[in-house]
Amino acid sequence: MSDDTLPDEPENLSSEPLSRAIGERYLTYALSTIMNRALPDARDGLKPVHRRILYAMRELRLAPNGPFRKSAKISGDVMGNYHPHGDAAIYDAMARLAQDFAMRYPLVDGQGNFGNIDGDSPAASRYTEARLANPGDALMQGLAEDSVEFRPNYDGTLTEPVVLPAAFPNLLCNGASGIAVGMATNIPPHNLHEVIDACLHLIKTPDARDDTLMNFVQGPDFPTGGVLVEDAETLREVYRTGRGSLRLRARWTQEDLGRGTWQIVVTEIPYQVQKSRLIERLAELIQTKKMPILADVRDESAEDVRIVLEPKTRGVDPGQLMAALFRASDLEIRFGMNMNVLIDGRVPKVCSLKEVLRAFLDHRRDVLLRRSNFRLGKIAARLEVLEGYIIAFLNLDRVIEIIRNDDDPKAGLLAEDWGGGVFLNEVQAEAILNMRLRALRKLEEMELRAERDNLLAEQKGLHALVADEGLQWSRITEELREVRSQFGKSVDGGMRRTEITASVDVQPLDLDAMIEREPITVILSRMGWIRAMKGHQPLDAEVKFRDGDGPYMALHAETTDKLMMFGSNGRFYTLSANDLPGGRGLGEPVRLMVDLPNDAAIIDLFQWREGLKYLLASKAGDGFVVNAADILAQTKSGKQVLNGEALLCRSVAGDHVATVGENRKMLVFPLDELPEMGRGKGVRLQKFKDGGLSDAICLTLAEGLRWQESGGRTRTEPDLTEWLGKRASAGRMAPRGFPRDNKFN
Repeated sequence: MSDDTLPDEPENLSSEPLSRAIGERYLTYALSTIMNRALPDARDGLKPVHRRILYAMRELRLAPNGPFRKSAKISGDVMGNYHPHGDAAIYDAMARLAQDFAMRYPLVDGQGNFGNIDGDSPAASRYTEARLANPGDALMQGLAEDSVEFRPNYDGTLTEPVVLPAAFPNLLCNGASGIAVGMATNIPPHNLHEVIDACLHLIKTPDARDDTLMNFVQGPDFPTGGVLVEDAETLREVYRTGRGSLRLRARWTQEDLGRGTWQIVVTEIPYQVQKSRLIERLAELIQTKKMPILADVRDESAEDVRIVLEPKTRGVDPGQLMAALFRASDLEIRFGMNMNVLIDGRVPKVCSLKEVLRAFLDHRRDVLLRRSNFRLGKIAARLEVLEGYIIAFLNLDRVIEIIRNDDDPKAGLLAEDWGGGVFLNEVQAEAILNMRLRALRKLEEMELRAERDNLLAEQKGLHALVADEGLQWSRITEELREVRSQFGKSVDGGMRRTEITASVDVQPLDLDAMIEREPITVILSRMGWIRAMKGHQPLDAEVKFRDGDGPYMALHAETTDKLMMFGSNGRFYTLSANDLPGGRGLGEPVRLMVDLPNDAAIIDLFQWREGLKYLLASKAGDGFVVNAADILAQTKSGKQVLNGEALLCRSVAGDHVATVGENRKMLVFPLDELPEMGRGKGVRLQKFKDGGLSDAICLTLAEGLRWQESGGRTRTEPDLTEWLGKRASAGRMAPRGFPRDNKFN
């Protein structure tokens, strides 16, 4: 081959646009995540990894009353036979199935350290052992009776069930959570007794509404208990749509210590809240003085949860203290409910309560029909053999003679006419030849006839069952009642744990009123570092700053004050003076305390006072008056008030507004010409041919205008008639001696 010739391209090489190639592959990945990893099946409530774990444990014969096996053996079998993913992920999934604080009805019975409510991880798989728990075993009842479809495993050497028979609605009873691509699911656990009662009602009344089913399913029933603070209408809406947010609180009691003293004892914490982190958060509230009325928090838990909260004074109302703690910690959480499941294992859908129960019941009917047909096949095969046995016993001497004398007994049995043109088939002949000698007794014939009659009666009943939908639902009702008696309210742990009560909001303590009032001096540097020095220091006192940094703003305040910071992005940010870092160091960046963008400058910092009003103006020369109540921000992201690039914020006092532009023209107009707004761009303050606004100030017209000259002298312009005009006028040149920086000092 010469240098200038290229090899032929492979025949299987094709080209396509990159966007299409990436799109197709990402779609494949997304579907795989949705179908095989993140979303549970509505029929058995399991994801593939959980289903494979339970099936592998069944194959290892780890029955609830049998011996335990090492978790490493179980996770190894699951990984090698059914689930080709990491053993750590498989073990974590199995450990969760054994945690009684995570699963309302644990499917795995664990022996050893499987983690705890504090958030500690399970011990390594080589140290723990496991077997199936009774609920897990109930999910696989009838698996050997062709009750569900099987498919090849990942390498085609074995088969695995597509879905488990599921004797109870595991999806609702144990809940599920997962994050897929573009969708997620989060289903809380429920009480099995209530869910089965709803199923029985739906069988009896197929067109029942979700609101009617709510008469049976009160709401979630979390394994860790707690108090669900939602009214009936909110719960009905959540279960009707399949989406919503539920408020879950810790359960607490007031414990009397005598002599008028008391303490609060938390006995149940919200679902999926780690106890150790919760206590750390409560201790942090005490340490940072954000909860000054709380003196101490102690963890006295043993088998049960017991968190002791000590108030600093006994004069506090316990309900108000807990209301404040609910707002400030995970003693209250929001559980975002999203019943997004796979219908028939294929279609993801956000379902209502009725749709989820209907999917389960339809699955149970399919399981019943498959088991019935499987049993009918077994009965037909057994009846065929029994007929052959009965023929053999009626002609026992001839059968023995053929077996003893013929070179090919099977052919002899098949060729023999046993009377009335009756012949044996191959199955019957093979069964007779395999019969044990000890079975050749007169009594056996009576037993065979009795067995045949019983099988014929069972066959008749099964045929009637398969043909009659009413009989099918009656049988399903019996099975559900049996499961309810096994795991329902009558057994230990079957009673409802989560109390559901209507929302009763107690007014929390005014924590600001609990802060000790002390004078401070707030210092803000040019680079945005803030600190609070004790006492009212001179505002011009020398203070150390970082290299390259220097003073920007300083003000006197008190620890009980709210400080308002105004950014050039038009947002107001609220800072608690009590939360500012102390003055011993060089402070902390204010941008860590609020979400002020890096490209936004700090324009002003002042104390918030109720009832005051402020003049806001942008560089473009637009502005308006805003009330102090409209600038308070509740979050770190601040509150957008002025649209546009902000220039200034001035407190409103007097009856007129004076503005000066970059062109040094000044305008004075009445304050009442400015609108009072909560948010917006505002109105034009002054008309500019070139440039924009330089400064603005509120003043009393009768007192004139004062400013400081460069030498420190104060100059007054008592008569402002020359600059009076209508808002949005061009104005006239500033008075002689006005500062060259165009600022009202």
